[in-house]
Amino acid sequence: MIRPYILAETNWRHLKTEKFELAILPWGATEAHNYHLPYATDNYQAEAIVNESARKAWDRGDKVVVLPTIPFGVNTGQKDIYLDINLNPSTQLAILKDIITVLNNQGIYKLLIFNGHGGNNFKPLIRELGLLFPKMFISFCFFPQMLDKYQYFEEKGDHADEMETSLMLHIKPELVLPKKDWGSGEAKKFKIHAFNEGWVWAEREWSKITKDTGTGNPMLSTAEKGKSFFNDVCSKMSLLIGEICQADLNDLYE
Repeated sequence: MIRPYILAETNWRHLKTEKFELAILPWGATEAHNYHLPYATDNYQAEAIVNESARKAWDRGDKVVVLPTIPFGVNTGQKDIYLDINLNPSTQLAILKDIITVLNNQGIYKLLIFNGHGGNNFKPLIRELGLLFPKMFISFCFFPQMLDKYQYFEEKGDHADEMETSLMLHIKPELVLPKKDWGSGEAKKFKIHAFNEGWVWAEREWSKITKDTGTGNPMLSTAEKGKSFFNDVCSKMSLLIGEICQADLNDLYE
């Protein structure tokens, strides 16, 4: 069944008389995720969450359209991990500029970037694009920060961990290797302790901090945990979509 809010599936017969308030751009990455998860994990997660959230919003009458997922992200810290594909931030800026030019020219002035990859940082890009496109309201979200994930998962981590593995067991179980093939996700920390406290930052060299490319123990992952987290994220996301769709860009503040 064609979903009219998914640009890749809909058609000109529908679009020639349609008017959208908000475009959502899922943005992921192509990179190793421990031994057991597919390289497109971030893309599958972002797309699944956005599509289900948009469905909920569309069914309530919100005029939202989901753009095709950008499958490559910033992977400068993984340059020696085989076939981890990198897009530099400057490349991301150029891509966004071209997409926003189309939206702006066609009267869709609201864009939400749905980030599925921790290496992407859209804040400085949005600041620059905001100067170039003053009519546009450009925002982004990063789904692991939407909820307290430790209400759903026990193990800490940020890559191919319990959360991501559970989500993939729910979304794409056929692409997850058997548990006997999972790596432990053990990761080294900086010897300079301040870098581990969150107030100073340097990029991690991935091949030096982890043997299996994972950071976080996935062993307690289950599809049931993934489903619970997925459903709650989609419910919250759908409400955000509705609020942005209905927002008056001339009256955003209280």
